[in-house]
Amino acid sequence: MNQERVFKVLLGPHVSEKATVLADKKSQFVFKVATDATKLEIKKAVESLFNVNVAAVNTVNVLGKSKRTARGLGKRNDWKKAIISLQPGQDLDFATSSAE
Repeated sequence: MNQERVFKVLLGPHVSEKATVLADKKSQFVFKVATDATKLEIKKAVESLFNVNVAAVNTVNVLGKSKRTARGLGKRNDWKKAIISLQPGQDLDFATSSAE
């Protein structure tokens, strides 16, 4: 996988209360990913970017909400999130990770 695709697959970490609990208790991390990304691409991107061993990848397609606006109905974009499970003894640190 080329370096350009790595940065297109992983869009950023998804920070929420549930994601924080997963990171603390189960060593699982949540990322916002491209909608066309596969589990294998996500696994390779995380392993190459953060130098960790990934045990499993679960993905969820999140549908955008319909919202009422002043001009009628609007819709937020659909997006995809990936829950990354790391091997035992592995940890992911966003502050010290470098993209080489």
